[in-house]
Amino acid sequence: MGSVTNTKGLRFAVVVARFNEIITNPLLEGALQTFRQYSVKEEDITVVKVPGSFEIPVVAQKLGKSGAYDAVLCIGAVIRGDTTHYDAVANSAASGVLNAGLSSGVPCVFGVLTCDDMEQAMNRAGGKSGNKGAEAALTAIEMASLFQQHLKK
Repeated sequence: MGSVTNTKGLRFAVVVARFNEIITNPLLEGALQTFRQYSVKEEDITVVKVPGSFEIPVVAQKLGKSGAYDAVLCIGAVIRGDTTHYDAVANSAASGVLNAGLSSGVPCVFGVLTCDDMEQAMNRAGGKSGNKGAEAALTAIEMASLFQQHLKK
């Protein structure tokens, strides 16, 4: 259970925060490359851009509840600053994406980086720590496949 075996017919939504685009654009590219690598057709991927990571959950929930997608991948980057705003956004995004999946019944994958500084974020967006967008896309594929194979409604 839970291995990627077949992506035929699977549809994915990707919700991407525009804030910190220097990070989120490479994460999105990594995700799209992974979808292509696993033979997901371009027409089976919908990319929706939102202002920031705080706005991701409500859009993810709406997409999940639409019935049009087998998984929703959420991509953003929250970078710690000098105020507590980081904690509020990071925690709200994480719990919001979790709740979007639970309330919609569709896997909503948390691909939002929560980093202490820009260097950490760059390292995780295609730098020396790999591309976390690509890893999150693989999780979305695996979860959609698992639901298709074992948890059909």
